[in-house]
Amino acid sequence: MPESGYTLFETPVGRLGIAWKGDVLAGIHLPASGGDRSGPGMSRRFPGVEERRPPKWVEGAIESICGLLGGVHADLSAIPLDLAAVGAFEASVYRASQAIPPGCTVTYGELATRIGDRGAARAVGQALGRNPWPIVVPCHRVTAADGRFGGFSAPGGISTKRRLLEIEGAFSVDRLPLFAPPLK
Repeated sequence: MPESGYTLFETPVGRLGIAWKGDVLAGIHLPASGGDRSGPGMSRRFPGVEERRPPKWVEGAIESICGLLGGVHADLSAIPLDLAAVGAFEASVYRASQAIPPGCTVTYGELATRIGDRGAARAVGQALGRNPWPIVVPCHRVTAADGRFGGFSAPGGISTKRRLLEIEGAFSVDRLPLFAPPLK
């Protein structure tokens, strides 16, 4: 049986958890609001998986995640995901999300069009709400069509989404559309 495990690591936004199964990423756990509860959170999400030293490829993923959260435009799209754990539709949403560059945003409708299902904006949002790999699958880069942030199911909700986009430079003048509606 392939080695699995999880580890906790410090980032500029708090302590995150990362879990792996063999040579694929099983999940990312963002820090909980109101204190550091990543360890128990990882145990609940991945029962029977023990905290251990990560293999080299996971150490590389951690370094890239820390870089991104520190303001470096790191590309996390090469980190292998356990897509066998999700349905085909969700896998297509997660792959398309990974193609959104740091500091850029697309709408739920645009992402639905990219996966070939123009009318699936709501389903795209629901899939992103179940995203097991936040940050690596950058669901925070997907927004509502009317200029609002849309949802964000991670701890801290919209405040966390805004902070991640700020770190990536999504609000710099050269990234915002000229006549963009005000951010809400």
